This record gives sequence, structure tokens and C-alpha cells, in this order.
Amino acid sequence: MRSHGQPRVLAIVLAGGEGKRLMPLTADRAKPAVPFGGIYRLIDFALSNVINSGYMKVVVLTQYKSHSLDRHVSRAWRMSTLLGNYVAAIPAQQRMGKSWYMGSADAIYQSLNAINDERPDIVVVVGADHVYQMDFSQMVDQHIESGAGCTVAAIRQPIEMADQFGVIEVDAENPRKIQAFREKPTDAVGLPDNPQEVYASMGNYVFTTDALIDAVCADAETEGSKHDMGGDIVPAFVAQGGAYAYDFSDNEVPGSTDRDRGYWRDVGTIDSYYDAHMDLTSVHPVFNLYNSDWAIYTHYGQHPPAKFVHGQGNRVGEALSSLVSPGVVVSGGRVHNSVLSPGTVIHSFSTVDDSVILGEVDIGRHCSLRKVIIDKSVQIPNGTRIGYDREEDEARGFVVTDSGITVIGKGQEVTVSPDDGLT
Repeated sequence: MRSHGQPRVLAIVLAGGEGKRLMPLTADRAKPAVPFGGIYRLIDFALSNVINSGYMKVVVLTQYKSHSLDRHVSRAWRMSTLLGNYVAAIPAQQRMGKSWYMGSADAIYQSLNAINDERPDIVVVVGADHVYQMDFSQMVDQHIESGAGCTVAAIRQPIEMADQFGVIEVDAENPRKIQAFREKPTDAVGLPDNPQEVYASMGNYVFTTDALIDAVCADAETEGSKHDMGGDIVPAFVAQGGAYAYDFSDNEVPGSTDRDRGYWRDVGTIDSYYDAHMDLTSVHPVFNLYNSDWAIYTHYGQHPPAKFVHGQGNRVGEALSSLVSPGVVVSGGRVHNSVLSPGTVIHSFSTVDDSVILGEVDIGRHCSLRKVIIDKSVQIPNGTRIGYDREEDEARGFVVTDSGITVIGKGQEVTVSPDDGLT
């Protein structure tokens, strides 16, 4: 709990993302609802960070295919009503007209009633589709101390990666004050203290409430605006001299170590989503889900303990360098460097390597899976090989990325190829 001397803070989680680059994982759900790390949804990281920061009044703005997201929020994120705390999912309501949300700034504009009802001093606005741990109260403290109208969370990145991010350029004399905010520049200017690095926007913001309301109302009347927080609102604050940067490397999360401090991943593509999962499987992961001082909260239903059975000859149920969720049964199969979500069953003589299984997946006998992502409710027939022949995988209707990751969509039918061998 925050003391009475602290500002009143409302947190807004922007969770309306369509997530086209994560298809087919977003074919049936919003991007923030995509499962991650075995038992979590992507939105759990943003919400856990907000709650752990001490901010117990949270609204989640949803829009695109939001049913599973709304269901997850209502089941998992129940706060104490006795103290007036809440996590409330708010769908697009057409309060300002007959249009749906036309951008992240428009989402806030159309939801100003949530701000007006709460009357906070500060509004924390965060995205719902990044994997990281962050104490937002430290960013809020800097925001108040600086007198800024807008503070943008910034993470240091190599200057050669500047064309992949919204880049924050700061004043040489006041390295916290934003001088320019540019989308994916090819001629970025390095930081004053390290010319080989730039500040990339993390998509997290802190606003003084009145300044935010004024900004989104003005943006709503601006012809040609894309109504985007990063593309329109932040540049407006920069033009007025009221935008500051918060260096993520200054953030101290309780329980973090030198190895996992400062971890942040934008899992907006299949490759980045897969890589973030592989980050979890090492002996000393660069992202630590086991930090009890900064827990990631979720709800994943009622499942029995994971079970491993059979141990004779080459019929051995084992999983190494892997995350195995409750409700998983490894029955005489071998799993390596993989993430298994609840309800996954792996039958005898099958191998699963370097893969992400999103739950309720039944993998038959004598299957070989390598570098695959399998969404929920998929049946893998006996003798199936996936991830070994790109042309064969594509012929069966699977998505295969340029880097060779094979993705099977939710409920997608899988047939055995004649080349698979055992049937």
C-alpha cells in the first residue's frame, strides 16, 4: 500500500493490440492474451509490474478479439473491493462517436470517464505485450521531481538497432529532457554519455493527469493525427518542452540480480516470441520467473501436478532444461530445451526439442518435434515429424518463419506425411 502522502495513481494498460505479426497465435485472441512461459499470458507481466509497484487501481483497455483476454482478467485479477482496489477491463464503447479506437491515444480519449471517475494525480500508461520486470514507482518519483508533463521509459540499445525502435534523443546538458522523439530513424544521434547507444522507447509512460487529458483532447481535434501515444502525444509534449526520459537501467527491482536486471523483450514477432521463451530455459536464465520478491501473477485453472512416467530402455519420460507446467504428462518421451504449458501430453518414444507447446496438446508416439510452436488444442498423430523439412511443413499448412521456426495454429489439423515413417 502507498502512504497517504503519496500521489493518487491510476494505471492504464493498453491491451487492444491486434498482433498481426504474431499470426497465427493471434488468429483467435488479442496479442496481450497470447500465452507465454507455460502458465502466463503476456498481459500478466504488465499487470504484475503495476501491482507490485503499489498501484492497485488499474483499467485495461481492450478491443480486438478480446473475449479470452477479458475472461483471463476477470478470473485472475480480482482485487480487494474493501479497499476500493480493482483491475477492470474496459472494452471500446464508442463514447465519443460511432468509431472504435483509432489508436492508443484515441483509446485513452474515449475512456476519459475512467480517469475522471478516479481523479488521480498521476496516470501510468503501459503496453500489455512486453516481457520485463519494472518498478513503476521509481519512474513516478522521477516524473514528479522533474516537473515533467510526460515521462517516457527508455531502454538503452546499440545505435545500429535504432531503425527498429521509436528513438528518444535527449538534451546534452540535461540528459533526462527529451529533445526529439523519432520513429525508426536511420541517422540516430547517440546518447551524450555513450555515443554508441540510443534510448529506445519501451512504450511505458507517466503523465500528470491534467496534462494527459489536455493532450489527448487536443489530439482528437488534430486533423491527420494517427492518434498514437508514441507517434503523436509524446512529440506534442516534446514540442512544448515538457517530456522527459526515464532510464530503465536505473530501475531497481527487488530480488533482481546482475544477470537478469534490465531485461526487456518486445515479443511482437514469432521469432522474438520464440527467442524470449528460449531465454527462460537456461540454467541461469536472463529473465528470472523465480524472483519471489517480484512475483508474476496469473491464473491457469485447476491442474494436477506434472507427471513423468516410464524409465526403461529408450522409453524414458524426462524433461531437461525445460519449463514444465502443472497438468503436463511426459509418458515415455524426451523433452529438451522446451516450454510445456498445462494439459500437454507427450507419449512414448517421442522427442520434443527447442519448442514451445501452448497447452492441451496431445503428442502421439514416435513423434519428433524441433523448433516448433504449437498453439492450444492440437492433436499430433503418431509418427509425425515437424521442424525437419521446411517444404513439407509448409505443404501441410504450417507457418514457417525465415529463421526456421514452425508454427501450428490453435486447433489446426495435423496430418501424417508419407515421409514421416511410422504411422
